[in-house]
Amino acid sequence: MFDVGFSELVVIALVALIVIGPERLPRVARTLGALMGRAQRYVNDVKADIQREVDLDELKSIQSTFQDAAKSVEQSVNQVSEELQSAGASLNQSVAGAAADTATAAAEAPALVAAAAEIPAATTQMDLGLEPSAAAKPAASPKS
Repeated sequence: MFDVGFSELVVIALVALIVIGPERLPRVARTLGALMGRAQRYVNDVKADIQREVDLDELKSIQSTFQDAAKSVEQSVNQVSEELQSAGASLNQSVAGAAADTATAAAEAPALVAAAAEIPAATTQMDLGLEPSAAAKPAASPKS
Protein backbone atom coordinates (compact mmCIF):
# COMPACT_ATOMS: atom_id res chain seq x y z
CA MET A 1 0.00 0.00 0.00
CA PHE A 2 2.43 2.66 1.17
CA ASP A 3 6.03 2.20 0.23
CA VAL A 4 7.86 3.23 3.39
CA GLY A 5 11.52 2.30 3.68
CA PHE A 6 13.81 2.14 6.72
CA SER A 7 15.24 5.59 6.12
CA GLU A 8 11.75 7.15 6.11
CA LEU A 9 10.90 5.38 9.37
CA VAL A 10 14.05 6.79 11.01
CA VAL A 11 13.12 10.31 9.89
CA ILE A 12 9.56 9.87 11.25
CA ALA A 13 10.92 8.55 14.58
CA LEU A 14 13.31 11.55 14.94
CA VAL A 15 10.53 14.04 14.17
CA ALA A 16 8.23 12.27 16.68
CA LEU A 17 10.96 12.35 19.35
CA ILE A 18 11.46 16.09 18.85
CA VAL A 19 7.74 16.96 18.63
CA ILE A 20 6.33 14.62 21.30
CA GLY A 21 9.29 14.58 23.65
CA PRO A 22 11.16 11.73 25.32
CA GLU A 23 8.70 11.41 28.26
CA ARG A 24 5.53 10.81 26.26
CA LEU A 25 7.11 8.93 23.32
CA PRO A 26 6.88 5.40 24.87
CA ARG A 27 3.20 5.87 25.78
CA VAL A 28 2.41 7.19 22.27
CA ALA A 29 4.30 4.28 20.71
CA ARG A 30 2.29 1.76 22.82
CA THR A 31 -0.98 3.42 21.90
CA LEU A 32 0.02 3.57 18.25
CA GLY A 33 0.98 -0.14 18.34
CA ALA A 34 -2.35 -1.07 19.94
CA LEU A 35 -4.26 0.94 17.34
CA MET A 36 -2.25 -0.68 14.54
CA GLY A 37 -3.01 -4.15 16.02
CA ARG A 38 -6.73 -3.37 16.16
CA ALA A 39 -6.68 -2.11 12.60
CA GLN A 40 -4.82 -5.23 11.46
CA ARG A 41 -7.31 -7.52 13.26
CA TYR A 42 -10.21 -5.59 11.73
CA VAL A 43 -8.73 -5.94 8.23
CA ASN A 44 -8.16 -9.67 8.83
CA ASP A 45 -11.75 -10.08 10.05
CA VAL A 46 -13.07 -8.29 6.94
CA LYS A 47 -10.89 -10.51 4.72
CA ALA A 48 -12.18 -13.64 6.51
CA ASP A 49 -15.79 -12.47 6.09
CA ILE A 50 -15.25 -11.83 2.40
CA GLN A 51 -13.62 -15.26 2.01
CA ARG A 52 -16.54 -16.93 3.82
CA GLU A 53 -19.00 -15.17 1.51
CA VAL A 54 -17.05 -16.31 -1.55
CA ASP A 55 -16.95 -19.87 -0.20
CA LEU A 56 -20.67 -19.69 0.56
CA ASP A 57 -21.40 -18.54 -2.99
CA GLU A 58 -19.32 -21.42 -4.35
CA LEU A 59 -21.16 -23.87 -2.12
CA LYS A 60 -24.51 -22.47 -3.26
CA SER A 61 -23.53 -22.89 -6.90
CA ILE A 62 -22.41 -26.46 -6.22
CA GLN A 63 -25.65 -27.10 -4.35
CA SER A 64 -27.72 -25.77 -7.25
CA THR A 65 -25.74 -27.96 -9.65
CA PHE A 66 -26.47 -31.03 -7.53
CA GLN A 67 -30.13 -30.06 -7.21
CA ASP A 68 -30.42 -29.72 -11.00
CA ALA A 69 -28.76 -33.12 -11.43
CA ALA A 70 -31.10 -34.65 -8.85
CA LYS A 71 -34.13 -33.16 -10.61
CA SER A 72 -33.03 -34.55 -13.97
CA VAL A 73 -32.46 -38.00 -12.43
CA GLU A 74 -35.86 -37.83 -10.74
CA GLN A 75 -37.53 -36.88 -14.03
CA SER A 76 -35.86 -39.75 -15.87
CA VAL A 77 -36.87 -42.18 -13.11
CA ASN A 78 -40.46 -40.91 -13.29
CA GLN A 79 -40.45 -41.26 -17.07
CA VAL A 80 -39.15 -44.83 -16.89
CA SER A 81 -41.69 -45.61 -14.16
CA GLU A 82 -44.53 -44.31 -16.35
CA GLU A 83 -43.28 -46.36 -19.31
CA LEU A 84 -43.12 -49.49 -17.14
CA GLN A 85 -46.61 -48.85 -15.80
CA SER A 86 -48.01 -48.43 -19.31
CA ALA A 87 -46.21 -51.58 -20.48
CA GLY A 88 -47.59 -53.47 -17.45
CA ALA A 89 -51.10 -52.20 -18.18
CA SER A 90 -50.89 -53.32 -21.81
CA LEU A 91 -49.58 -56.74 -20.70
CA ASN A 92 -52.43 -57.03 -18.22
CA GLN A 93 -54.92 -56.15 -20.95
CA SER A 94 -53.46 -58.72 -23.36
CA VAL A 95 -53.44 -61.40 -20.63
CA ALA A 96 -57.05 -60.56 -19.77
CA GLY A 97 -57.98 -60.73 -23.46
CA ALA A 98 -56.24 -64.09 -23.86
CA ALA A 99 -58.01 -65.39 -20.76
CA ALA A 100 -61.36 -64.22 -22.15
CA ASP A 101 -60.62 -65.94 -25.49
CA THR A 102 -59.71 -69.16 -23.66
CA ALA A 103 -62.88 -68.96 -21.57
CA THR A 104 -64.95 -68.40 -24.73
CA ALA A 105 -63.27 -71.33 -26.46
CA ALA A 106 -63.81 -73.53 -23.41
CA ALA A 107 -67.47 -72.54 -23.32
CA GLU A 108 -67.87 -73.34 -27.05
CA ALA A 109 -66.04 -76.71 -26.87
CA PRO A 110 -69.02 -78.82 -25.67
CA ALA A 111 -71.19 -77.33 -28.41
CA LEU A 112 -68.56 -78.25 -31.03
CA VAL A 113 -68.27 -81.80 -29.67
CA ALA A 114 -72.06 -82.21 -29.79
CA ALA A 115 -72.15 -80.88 -33.35
CA ALA A 116 -69.40 -83.28 -34.37
CA ALA A 117 -71.35 -86.21 -32.89
CA GLU A 118 -74.36 -85.38 -35.05
CA ILE A 119 -72.41 -85.71 -38.29
CA PRO A 120 -73.21 -89.11 -39.79
CA ALA A 121 -70.42 -91.66 -39.75
CA ALA A 122 -70.62 -92.20 -43.51
CA THR A 123 -69.62 -88.66 -44.28
CA THR A 124 -66.56 -88.97 -42.16
CA GLN A 125 -65.15 -91.83 -44.26
CA MET A 126 -63.40 -90.99 -47.41
CA ASP A 127 -64.56 -92.48 -50.66
CA LEU A 128 -61.51 -94.12 -52.13
CA GLY A 129 -63.33 -95.51 -55.13
CA LEU A 130 -63.06 -99.13 -54.06
CA GLU A 131 -65.77 -101.51 -55.07
CA PRO A 132 -67.90 -102.57 -52.20
CA SER A 133 -67.74 -106.25 -53.21
CA ALA A 134 -63.96 -106.31 -53.39
CA ALA A 135 -63.70 -104.60 -50.10
CA ALA A 136 -66.22 -106.97 -48.54
CA LYS A 137 -64.54 -110.21 -49.76
CA PRO A 138 -62.07 -111.63 -47.38
CA ALA A 139 -58.76 -112.63 -48.79
CA ALA A 140 -58.41 -116.32 -49.54
CA SER A 141 -56.17 -118.05 -47.15
CA PRO A 142 -54.03 -120.93 -48.43
CA LYS A 143 -55.03 -124.30 -47.06
CA SER A 144 -52.37 -126.64 -46.09
